[in-house]
Amino acid sequence: MIGANLLWLALILISARLFAPLAQRLGFPAVLGELLLGVVLGNLTLLGVGAFESIARDPAVAFIAELGVIVLLLQIGLETRLADLIKVGPRAFAVGTVGIVVPFLLGAYLVGPWLLPGLSAHAYLFLGATLSATSVGITGRVFRDLGKLDTPAARIVLGAAVIDDVLGLVILAVVSSLVQAGSVSVGQVGGIIAQAVIFLAGSIWIGRLIAPHSSRWLAQWDAGPSMLFAQVLATGLFLAWLAHAIGLAPIIGAFAAGLLFEPVFLRDFDHPAIVREIEPLLPTGEPGLAQRLRPILLKHGRHQHEHMIEPIGYFFVPVFFVLTGMQVDLKTLADPAVLGVGAGVTVAAIVGKLTAGLAAGSNKWLVGWGMVPRGEVGLIFAMVGKQLGVMNEAMFSVIVMMVILTTLITPPVLTLLLKRQ
Repeated sequence: MIGANLLWLALILISARLFAPLAQRLGFPAVLGELLLGVVLGNLTLLGVGAFESIARDPAVAFIAELGVIVLLLQIGLETRLADLIKVGPRAFAVGTVGIVVPFLLGAYLVGPWLLPGLSAHAYLFLGATLSATSVGITGRVFRDLGKLDTPAARIVLGAAVIDDVLGLVILAVVSSLVQAGSVSVGQVGGIIAQAVIFLAGSIWIGRLIAPHSSRWLAQWDAGPSMLFAQVLATGLFLAWLAHAIGLAPIIGAFAAGLLFEPVFLRDFDHPAIVREIEPLLPTGEPGLAQRLRPILLKHGRHQHEHMIEPIGYFFVPVFFVLTGMQVDLKTLADPAVLGVGAGVTVAAIVGKLTAGLAAGSNKWLVGWGMVPRGEVGLIFAMVGKQLGVMNEAMFSVIVMMVILTTLITPPVLTLLLKRQ
């Protein structure tokens, strides 16, 4: 079993690295290449090749993929300044709230009963919940690949996506309780919301109080890069676990962990070796090359914790996107009826999130499209509905098609919008 996993990981990694540059040469972000690779590998059975069929169901590979999205959100959090996120807070909250409410209402009370008549009320509620989801991993990866994480639009999308995740999980918990118990109390809903708010606010507030002191103490023990790396990654994994333990998505914890580490908190650690070697050689008080090199060295010194996590992302992150692509079953698109209904649900899914972009104030289209992909979050919602026996195969296929299309359409559209800017 271990030998097979090693082979699968080797194939995924090298194939992803081949597909990603191919997508970039065609003008698309690398993530689209990785997603399409997953779609290809997951559907080779249609051509009689069953060698890759077991990868998508392998628990070890699934765990590595989950680590991949956690590392990605930790990276995005590290590259995001909390002060910048607070500046766009009200707009992010407005976008996130509209991005949950409008798609939910469209799915549960309009598109569901119209396109999929005859199903239970619970099924329509689950459809609405799935349409309300947002996959921050895919949008965040596009912004990051194009070097646009520091733009106001990216901050609004990231903030709104976190709010979406929290509110989406509240909706999922409420709908699941309705199905299982037949009712849900206002107290239960309030408890779920309170848990989410306390976790986010508490982890960031307490974490930022602790981070400068823990960094100083750890640097006294060992100021080398290994200790800095361990502190950042361990904090990301711990908060991801804590988020999961209280019923939130682990990626929320990873993103919160990234926001804790401002460069100034890490000044007690040694600078990278190349910075320490070059700095003494630069002449002082002279313009020219030295003047141009100093800001570069300063940047590498202050942001070395981000650069340390990056190679981990090279390993784990592609596995997540390839595995997400492998969940796509192209056979579901063979039925023309399913295809038609899936197209209608997809249009509703896109319209619902584009409506959220109107609350952004500026960059409406960019923010709206940034909220469109459902990715792994939409699949998780759909799987919960299927496990509870609410969704039939046709409805599940429709949702999978919507997830596929919103996940694949968004990266090229976002790239086009960002390049126009």
